[in-house]
Amino acid sequence: MLSKTLYVFMISMIPIIELRGSIPYAAGAGLPWYVAFITAVIGNLLPVPFILLFVKKVFDWMRKYPKLKKIVDFCENKFAKKVEKAGNTAFWTLVGFIAIPLPGTGAWTGSGIAAVCEVPFKKALLAAVIGVLIAATVVTMIAYGVLAGLSFLL
Repeated sequence: MLSKTLYVFMISMIPIIELRGSIPYAAGAGLPWYVAFITAVIGNLLPVPFILLFVKKVFDWMRKYPKLKKIVDFCENKFAKKVEKAGNTAFWTLVGFIAIPLPGTGAWTGSGIAAVCEVPFKKALLAAVIGVLIAATVVTMIAYGVLAGLSFLL
């Protein structure tokens, strides 16, 4: 069980896959839902403070190289557009963006957006925690069949 739990933890730290992949893996591996949930949440949140603190420094370093600069410019423009659309509801938009259990949304991307757009650290961290908890709840319910069990209501 320890090696499966470690896999869940590691998978949940991978950008794009995050807990959206680790919790279904845990369900398939036979881990209890609460082990999957807790392990995936911790693994998914572990990179967040580092992203919030260092992504701008990494982007500044990348700007020194023409090919990497194009990537940085693309990311920053994409992030800026998302924040522009959010307007005054930026905190809850960030929470919602992180909470949507689809590839390309999640803690990594949400934290990158928050850092580039200079959302205060504590506010961005809180948005990531709330978003990850919501996403983990939804994915756990789907992966462990809770929603499937309610399908008779539809």
